[in-house]
Amino acid sequence: MISDSNQPRTIHSATVRFAGDSGDGMQLAGMRFTDASAMLGNDVATLPDYPAEIRAPAGTVAGVSGFQVNFASKDIYTPGDEVDALIAMNPAAFKGNSQDVRSGGLIVVNEDEFNKVNLRKAGYPEGYNPIEDDKLNAKYKIVKVPITRMTEEELAESGLGAKSVGRCKNMYALGLILWLYDRPLDHTIAFLETFFGKKKNLPEVAAANVKALKAGYHFGETAELSAHRYHVDPASIPSGTYRRITGNEATAIGLVAATTLAEKTLVYCSYPITPASDILHYLAAQKHFGVKTLQVEDEIAACCAAIGAAYAGQIGVTGTSGPGVALKSEAIGLAVMTELPLVVVNVQRGGPSTGLPTKTEQSDLFQAVYGRNGDCPMIVLAPRSPADCFDSALEAVRLAVKHMTPVMVLSDGYLANGAEPWRVPEADFLEKITIEHPRPSEGDEPFQPYTRDGNLARPWALPGTQGLEHRIGGLEKEDGSGNVCYVPENHQRMTQLRREKIERIAEFLPPAEPDGPDDAKLLVIGWGGTYGTILTAVRNAQEQGKSVASLHLRHLNPFPANLGQVVAQSEKVLVPELNAGQLRSLLRDRFLVDARGLNKVQGQPFLIEEIEQAIDLMLSGDWGDHASLCPHNHKVTAPA
Repeated sequence: MISDSNQPRTIHSATVRFAGDSGDGMQLAGMRFTDASAMLGNDVATLPDYPAEIRAPAGTVAGVSGFQVNFASKDIYTPGDEVDALIAMNPAAFKGNSQDVRSGGLIVVNEDEFNKVNLRKAGYPEGYNPIEDDKLNAKYKIVKVPITRMTEEELAESGLGAKSVGRCKNMYALGLILWLYDRPLDHTIAFLETFFGKKKNLPEVAAANVKALKAGYHFGETAELSAHRYHVDPASIPSGTYRRITGNEATAIGLVAATTLAEKTLVYCSYPITPASDILHYLAAQKHFGVKTLQVEDEIAACCAAIGAAYAGQIGVTGTSGPGVALKSEAIGLAVMTELPLVVVNVQRGGPSTGLPTKTEQSDLFQAVYGRNGDCPMIVLAPRSPADCFDSALEAVRLAVKHMTPVMVLSDGYLANGAEPWRVPEADFLEKITIEHPRPSEGDEPFQPYTRDGNLARPWALPGTQGLEHRIGGLEKEDGSGNVCYVPENHQRMTQLRREKIERIAEFLPPAEPDGPDDAKLLVIGWGGTYGTILTAVRNAQEQGKSVASLHLRHLNPFPANLGQVVAQSEKVLVPELNAGQLRSLLRDRFLVDARGLNKVQGQPFLIEEIEQAIDLMLSGDWGDHASLCPHNHKVTAPA
């Protein structure tokens, strides 16, 4: 196991996961490792995993917090399937994560925490210690490091209290892993000194964390762990300015960019809810861009406040997660009836009801398309990656103001919290968003607020403009005048106009273009955060000579105009979704295609392996008459 050489072995990619109690600082350690890898030029993709409870009992599996990062010298699209190296800070972290480590993979454990009390909290049988299990030691390379004790000894003269010293052990673990994967310390040290020493004015805390980081790094050298040491070369990426970005950050920046391009004010109205709250946090700090944020007492108030901003001629946006969209639905219907450019950001999570607040899911598609009373159509978009949240937010604002209609952006917890490198666009190359407000007519004709242009969009009249007085509200409008009207034929016509306006938008959308041959036997269709996994699995299958292509949809209502033609070209259609089959149902309804679903509702994203197995089943004909399959224990099996 131990080599005489201290030189790391070069590999193309690696997946590392930090796991420990929610107070062990695993998110911070994971982010710092990610940044160190990005600074070396690696492509990176991350998957944070938070406990669902606000404060689960310490030492239990329910309280484990994790952070996974995949870094590579090539393009990657997922945070990785199997874990190459796991850092388990206690028995609960070991129990909840070791099964995801590949056979022969490395597990670094904080052996100080594997005592009787913690083993009992983690649910292990009395007298059993997993890191002493011969079978597990044969399956994995388990390296025992007394992280707690070593940190305490290193910081004995720091002057910090025992609790503060204990909080530094994540940096000790990070230092060790930075050494194991040949990552430099400089960037992490600079962050610690800035964050604790300057930003929080805690120089003694900064010094202690830096000392623990260096101690962990040097432990790797003195312990002769070089058999586990690896190096990943930089990736070949286009030149430009890059930064690590999460989906929530990208959404916020996209909204700011859109309102700047439109020469409007962003008014973001929200009620705190996981995992959408970070958008509010980020935007609240953007006052220098004129951003106005409003935290209100409930979800419907947030939506109504954003509608008020849109009525006043600014960019009104409200953000939430699935349960919040349910509460906002009446107000969203008001925006549809008044035909105002509202943007709704839905960062989906596991449901129904409170569901799984910190876990990812794609189960709000039906709610986005149908979830309001009456015939109430709106545009629905879905970003495909954390960085793509920027483009989706930008497009949402552009479509909303051009077509005078609400737009819903369906992000999810995986995209919101995950991170990847983002090439910062040149502001001069971003297309301006042109808005023309009507002016009073010179004649005696009264203003007609529900006359329509070629897109069937009504004029966006600014309140307080003399000559543009008009009525607005939730009651049905008379075609043209906007007055309240109960005439049956008028209601029929207005309902058709609102629907046709959304349907016409398909003419302005980019066409659906599959990745792969047009005549592929199997077409794999996805949406949202499944993009990276589907693309990787399909390209792996293509390299093996299999007749398969992938198509990822950003526009879910309306669909691209040519989607029916594209779907009809393939003999078989597979739709992997993190729900019970919602896009599959829409495709079957719209195009009468015998689409089959791969449906996973476990609060976790797809593995590449799961998509690959489903592709093989579809191509081999072993799917049978089942409408959908479900991954169980990381293996795809047909239901009995």
